[in-house]
Amino acid sequence: MNRIIAISGILFLLSGLASGVQGMPDSLEDNTGTAVTWITVDGTIDPTTSRFIGRAVSHAEEESSTCLIIALDTPGGLLNSTKEIVQRMLASEVPVVVYVSPEGASAGSAGVFITMAAHIAVMAPATNIGAAHPVQMGGQPMDTVMKQKLVNYAESYIESIAEKRNRNVEWAKSAVRQSSSITENEAVKKNVVDFIAADREELLEQLDGREVDGNVLQTKNAKVTSLKRTYGEKFLGFLFQPQMMMILLLVAIYGLLGEMSNPGAIFPGMAGAIALILFLYTVSAVPINVAGFALIGLALILFIAEAFTPTFGLLTLGGAVSFFMGGLLLFEDLSPFFQVSWSFLIVLTLLTAAFFAFIVSAGLKAQFMDTKVGSEAMIGDEGRALEEIGPDRGRIFIDGEYWKARTNGAVISKDQICTIVKRKGLTLIVEPNQPKNNGDSS
Repeated sequence: MNRIIAISGILFLLSGLASGVQGMPDSLEDNTGTAVTWITVDGTIDPTTSRFIGRAVSHAEEESSTCLIIALDTPGGLLNSTKEIVQRMLASEVPVVVYVSPEGASAGSAGVFITMAAHIAVMAPATNIGAAHPVQMGGQPMDTVMKQKLVNYAESYIESIAEKRNRNVEWAKSAVRQSSSITENEAVKKNVVDFIAADREELLEQLDGREVDGNVLQTKNAKVTSLKRTYGEKFLGFLFQPQMMMILLLVAIYGLLGEMSNPGAIFPGMAGAIALILFLYTVSAVPINVAGFALIGLALILFIAEAFTPTFGLLTLGGAVSFFMGGLLLFEDLSPFFQVSWSFLIVLTLLTAAFFAFIVSAGLKAQFMDTKVGSEAMIGDEGRALEEIGPDRGRIFIDGEYWKARTNGAVISKDQICTIVKRKGLTLIVEPNQPKNNGDSS
């Protein structure tokens, strides 16, 4: 187990070092003319997505790109991250184009806010947009009043975005209030997006010549530069998955308890400390349910108590139930895209229960066992008689050493195996081993 924890810590450390490496832009076209910056955003909207889009906007501004195109396909994500993205897009000095693509893609929930905030919004065929009803993002249970406040806030927020970009305010509000969702054709008719483009070439052709804030876009023969996520953004995006957050928590628990039960092992403690820091970083950006975290803490207490209380597994069972319920509640207040599957949670619960039942309990019990040193450490050991041993004299060979020995009255033959029962100075008191009864009868 120590080796597994150590390997996990080393992998986390190496990944963290790799996070400093920046991704290099790749040129998709080598045509003459102005430049267009292109990024692809797919999956949930989280803090790493916000960082990626913010970096792309800055790159487009520094390179004086004619526009920034965001190819978007998302089911939704975190409200705080969405706000950061929208604010950066609204403050951009370069026109931002959101292109919901490829075919079959969607701009759901957080994606609606991002699409509405674009200077120009475009959709590919067979795509949809909508269902922006907010869910709790603060890590605390909501009552009816709080839910209504959150919906009102999201509604007013998307209304202000739609008004700034001259888009359909009423539909934007219905997307929040009633989770309305529409196809690309309806979106064009209702002034939610500007037009439909089948692919990148058609998109660039239709964008060419459009005026945004007094600037005429020149995209038809533009050089398209694609920005990739950095290794750091990919690594952090991997950590922000709820499954990985649960694994980080478990590695932190396993490592720190492993270090406490085996002082000086170093690697378990190092891996546990790294995992704990990464876990605290992720939960600072993705708030968790306090009740779920408390249940997981209770589970750990019950698991450890089982090591010292003869409940015949009752506390372990209670700890497993508490851990499972805590895992279910941990991300309950977040959007459905940040939920942990039951099958994954069941496996983690069984592994954790087994870990505490067979490893931690044995390690912790060993810390509280009576310590035997000196002469006490030899009591019960077996040795071979080097000569006949009687009540007065004899010699014994044990653990590579020669000792004087005598008995309490019995006589032990040469080469017979005997057991140490007491020590007096440099003389061992021994007695012959009893012959084993093989069950034979006459």
